[in-house]
Amino acid sequence: MTVDLLTPEPTAAPEGDHLGAYAQRAYLEYALSVVKGRALPDVCDGQKPVQRRILYSMDRMGLSYSGPNNNTAAKPVKSARVVGDVLGRYHPHGDTAAYDALVRMAQDFSQRYPLIDGQGNFGSRDGDGAAAMRYTEARLSRITSLLLDEIDMGTVDFIPNYDGSTEEPRQLPARLPFSLLNGASGIAVGLATEIPSHNLREVADACVALIRNDKLSDSELMAIIPGPDYPGGGQIISPASDIADAYRTGRGSLKVRARWKIEELARGQWQLVVTELPQGVSSQRVLEEIEELTNPKVKAGKKALSADQLQLKASMLAVLDVVRDESSKDAAVRLVFEPKTSRIEQQELITALLAHTSLETSAPINMTSVGIDGKPIQKSLRQMLVEWISFRQTTITRRSQHRLNKVLDRIHILEGRQLVLLNIDEVIRIIRHSDEPKPALIEAFKLSDRQAEDILEIRLRQLARLEAIKIEQELSELREEQGKLEEILGSPAALRRLMIKEIEADAKTFADPRRTLIQEEKKAVAEVKVVDEPVTVVVSEKGWVRARTGHGHDATSFAFKAGDGLYGTFECRTVDQLIIFGSNGRIYSVPVATLPGARGDGQPVTTLIELEPTTQIAHYFAGPANATLLLSGSGGYGFMASVENMISRNKAGKAFISLGDGETVCAPSHVSGSSATVPADKQPMPAANSVCCASTGGRVLTFEISELKTMEKGGRGLMLIDLEAKDTLAGAAAYTRSVKIEGIGRGGKEREETLEIRSLNNVKVARAKKGKVADLGFKPNRVTRVE
Repeated sequence: MTVDLLTPEPTAAPEGDHLGAYAQRAYLEYALSVVKGRALPDVCDGQKPVQRRILYSMDRMGLSYSGPNNNTAAKPVKSARVVGDVLGRYHPHGDTAAYDALVRMAQDFSQRYPLIDGQGNFGSRDGDGAAAMRYTEARLSRITSLLLDEIDMGTVDFIPNYDGSTEEPRQLPARLPFSLLNGASGIAVGLATEIPSHNLREVADACVALIRNDKLSDSELMAIIPGPDYPGGGQIISPASDIADAYRTGRGSLKVRARWKIEELARGQWQLVVTELPQGVSSQRVLEEIEELTNPKVKAGKKALSADQLQLKASMLAVLDVVRDESSKDAAVRLVFEPKTSRIEQQELITALLAHTSLETSAPINMTSVGIDGKPIQKSLRQMLVEWISFRQTTITRRSQHRLNKVLDRIHILEGRQLVLLNIDEVIRIIRHSDEPKPALIEAFKLSDRQAEDILEIRLRQLARLEAIKIEQELSELREEQGKLEEILGSPAALRRLMIKEIEADAKTFADPRRTLIQEEKKAVAEVKVVDEPVTVVVSEKGWVRARTGHGHDATSFAFKAGDGLYGTFECRTVDQLIIFGSNGRIYSVPVATLPGARGDGQPVTTLIELEPTTQIAHYFAGPANATLLLSGSGGYGFMASVENMISRNKAGKAFISLGDGETVCAPSHVSGSSATVPADKQPMPAANSVCCASTGGRVLTFEISELKTMEKGGRGLMLIDLEAKDTLAGAAAYTRSVKIEGIGRGGKEREETLEIRSLNNVKVARAKKGKVADLGFKPNRVTRVE
């Protein structure tokens, strides 16, 4: 749903519906207030209103850098004084919100280029809060000169504050795009933003390149800004294509990980030392995650630790002995991990930590901001840069026009003074003898009212000969400056040259090296070592599952709970997967190695996966990842897919088989796969070359399996058989020589019929035909492969 938050006026309400109209208007006004007045940054100066007000208030309090090169720092004052001034003049909200914003702008681990120089305890990246505002002190940092130096040069509009007693800037005249330099994070009504920070030198170079060539390609732009540059460093492991897609659309997610080093110790010992963490991750969080892994707690509603918890605990304790946090003033991050023994592979410990903790995590990108047109919208990297460049052009134009007006006014005054010095005796005579000297001077020397007023207020010391020389020199300098300003205002090329010169000068002053390494790596996956051995998976009709060592077991020897029976057995291996098919088309996977043993009745499969409330389990299959299955639905459509494509790490499974209204999932059929699924005393079943379909109405159709297609991501597939009205597909099976058709005969008795190759060839036509009615004597409900 799209709501125009910039137009809070409600639609016309029915007569008498005053409460509804009022509620609509009030909510839209509130939403607009949150979006534009609190939560989202402005693309022009990169600040939210509270941040802008804090910076402007501190500047007016004299807390900024001064001097010829902005190198003389003001003395810091109590943060409480700053917050009080902000609340009293500009921001009529709680002091907590204002102080929290001030603290964030002072944290070097939150902002890439902190805008406030904080004295005292301003918190830590471990989640420690800042001291109370009465204990901390603050002043503006040096880089805020890029935001505030031009504030009084007519560059931006000023608006009345909340009570009309003073004015505040609508935006700050940012000399660089701070929306990208420091990024932003916020949640509004229906909108959110998560803009990552970037390197100043790279952003400045990108701006210069776009000013010089507005047709710059995306690949050239990405070469200049290869990715975010987080305050805490770390490493971005996502491929360049993922970063480019996120920048192109304004939304995405990057994989980031910590950086570390191996420290060699005496007698062949070693330890892993993490020195940089991903954005938003603290040392405390990593320690808590390791504690949860090595000393897990029983989950709510459970009586004991789950198999996953026990497995993770064992795998972590097998490689990790001790972890210490040695972070200090000298080392912002220093997490030390000691291996269980020095003989453990270093990469094994690293992989285990990356896979199970926040040392490797995801960093979102959502570049939503208030645009130059005042509308909040998600923007691409190019849009943000282009809009800031447009804003900067307007700022320089307004600054130049403001300065030109002052120069022209000063020239006008000095020309009047110059005229006075040439006729000083006459001017003195007129002033001495005239009752109204101002009109007389205007008439005598053709002066303007402004010039005449200045002459009457001039001091006698300014009539000296030396003063005339100074006036001439100043006029010469001002006329030269006037020419430059008029050139800037009259020539777009000159304006662009000035923009580039200023951007490059600011970049030279404030640029620093990149902190975040961008290097593509594969996502860390902790592989649980499983002994590859034969096993038989036993599944009951009510969904109890267990694994029995070895193959060749007599199915009649398996015991079940009262009222339960055998669904099926699957002779596979411990490295294989159990695939569960939900009635809604979702597919779930469970590693065979994690299944309970065969001593008891097993474990309900519903405890191993997360079924949706209305979903029932329809079918099962256990086999290797390279096995290919024929999947179909009662609507008559089907396709082939590999077990590898059905595996999901998520317990909630994945949507895989698309079903129409009222359709159900048919039993899967094994097409081909590794011979590891076959007992040693049997020959492997050859890959199927044909497909047999049977409808509940008794029609049978076979066709070549080459007419089907393999779908890696699942779907609906192709039509297998052309079903008549009210007829449904009972099942489809891949085969080489024979299939078994099962069903219900008269009196509800279960029946089955095996069709050999000759009978199957009699009904072999092209896919999607109606097939032939088979004289089975019962209503089919399942088709399975025999060989």
